[in-house]
Amino acid sequence: MDRRTFLGTITAATVLGSRMSWAAENHKLDEVGVQLYSVRDLMKQDFEGTLAKVAGIGYREVEFAGLFDHPAQDVRKMLDRNGLTAPSAHIPYKTIESDFPKALETSHTLGQSYIVCPFIDEEMRTPDGWKRITDTFNRVAQDSKKAGIQFAYHNHDFEFKANQGQMPYDTLLKNTDANLVKMEMDLFWITKAKQDPLTYFSRYPGRFPLVHVKDMTKDGEMTEVGSGTIDFKKIFADSKAGIKHYFVEHDNPKDPLQSIKASYEYLSKLRF
Repeated sequence: MDRRTFLGTITAATVLGSRMSWAAENHKLDEVGVQLYSVRDLMKQDFEGTLAKVAGIGYREVEFAGLFDHPAQDVRKMLDRNGLTAPSAHIPYKTIESDFPKALETSHTLGQSYIVCPFIDEEMRTPDGWKRITDTFNRVAQDSKKAGIQFAYHNHDFEFKANQGQMPYDTLLKNTDANLVKMEMDLFWITKAKQDPLTYFSRYPGRFPLVHVKDMTKDGEMTEVGSGTIDFKKIFADSKAGIKHYFVEHDNPKDPLQSIKASYEYLSKLRF
């Protein structure tokens, strides 16, 4: 190879490497959503006023965790007035098991695409209990699909504690219909449980259309997104998950509005 050819090869490689690096850092979140559980105390005091403040921060998507006795038709009008959409809502397991048709009706009124079960009570976390839960999820998810709404489950850390040699989270993923039951992965709680989200994305591609985005300190405490240790760039860059919606959450923030604002500002600037 002569000097000219060598220099040309080096230059081309440099340009290509630069372009690949630029491309790798050129993705961003189209929308940053928020789980309204983060501002639940404010919602109880001033429902629409809180929605307006959430919109003022820059959020355009919200995920409900209760309507606080407001009729769904009224809430839909509030969303419209404030330029918000609600792609998803958390519905308690007891409601899912006993009054799912009403939940579907509310979801339709609010224009939602997802219904998420957010929690399983401790007394049900037994092998027989998880069997009942998976059967229930498969059953109601069929009704949900017919209604044009995707059913999903949201994790904490207890799903990753082995029970008779099997982690409940794996049981849920293996024993529910992949086309009917999806997962809303809580990135804080799975990290808290010392599990790797990317492992699950690879093992169950397309099962995770929703994520809860919350960060963790070195001491294992919840904190605002961007101020902790979780590598969101690496997680969001993995396309196998099939993530469509990203909901900021902090379970017990000192200042709810400031907390979700800090997380929004970080995520709106994030490139991956």
